[in-house]
Amino acid sequence: MKTTTIRRGTVPGIAALALLMSACGAANESGADPAADGLSGNLKGGGATSQEKAQEAWRTAIQGKNSGLAVDYALLGSTDGRSQFVSGALSFAGSDSYIADEDLAKAKERCDGNVVEIPAYISSIGIAFNVPGVTELRLTPSTIAKIFDGKIKKWDDKEIAATNDGVALPDLAISPVHRADDSGTTKNFTDYLAKTAPEAWGYEAADAFPVSGGLSAEGTSGVVKQIGDTAGAIGYADASQTGDLSTVSVAVGDTFVPPSPEGAAKTVAVSPVVEGRDETDIAVDVDRATTEAGAYPVILLSYLIACETYEDETEAANVKGYLEYIVSDEGQADAADFAGSAKLAPETAERAQKIVAGITTR
Repeated sequence: MKTTTIRRGTVPGIAALALLMSACGAANESGADPAADGLSGNLKGGGATSQEKAQEAWRTAIQGKNSGLAVDYALLGSTDGRSQFVSGALSFAGSDSYIADEDLAKAKERCDGNVVEIPAYISSIGIAFNVPGVTELRLTPSTIAKIFDGKIKKWDDKEIAATNDGVALPDLAISPVHRADDSGTTKNFTDYLAKTAPEAWGYEAADAFPVSGGLSAEGTSGVVKQIGDTAGAIGYADASQTGDLSTVSVAVGDTFVPPSPEGAAKTVAVSPVVEGRDETDIAVDVDRATTEAGAYPVILLSYLIACETYEDETEAANVKGYLEYIVSDEGQADAADFAGSAKLAPETAERAQKIVAGITTR
């Protein structure tokens, strides 16, 4: 797989969503953004649970502009989202990893042509922990790998203490928490460990967590709850959904960087794009080992997957209209405000917008 490097330049709650609904209604009444008007029927999508809050904001907005449209996004996980899209059960899918080369043929067969694969949601993966009396932790990739591989078993281990001077680490067992279901978040997290700590992490990136034992939970919300309910727990989840849990600052070069939308966006900016794919496909190989100042490399770059052409005119119009809104400046701002994600860089957004504008019937 060839790559080429390119450079790209507090989560609100119910009140924010209510404000979003109000704003969408006002825009619809005033006739603003007419390109998004006139959609109707049911649009079925599903996949990555990391997109849950962003999808909630996007659905609210597009349905506010189109009273006859109902968008359903099922929280299936990335793997099932991709497979159900390929089977034709979904009109579009959300995925925290791009379609592997070996699966592209099946996706193209489903689409009877080019597959649309565009970045839509960039977020840090927070390594969240629940250690009584500890609110800040600084860890190297090697230490994180050993914790999740069960090689470091106590919070007062000397390797953890070495990067946390002055922190009162307890004599408490570590309980690693991982996703029970196949997950793009898991694939991104294990990809980070494989590329930054190969000497400590002897596994390849995978949707299924490769280490047996520890605690597990379904979906992003399940992992977050399990960590919060278990003293001594540590796990990984979309940082925008970790709530009040503390998160690890990871070693990047000579500094330790906490998760943030800005840090996630900076990592994408220095990462290579995959060559040899169709013009409708924007896939990126995240540079996990970057030493760029301020970059936070434990991220997920979540995609939307669709067809360039559909047999049904209504399906094509609905997919096009919904994806156009998501990659628009307004849609990206909605996700940033409501879900705490990073906005697409202008040049990436522009390319995605052009791709989506070409969705049509065959």
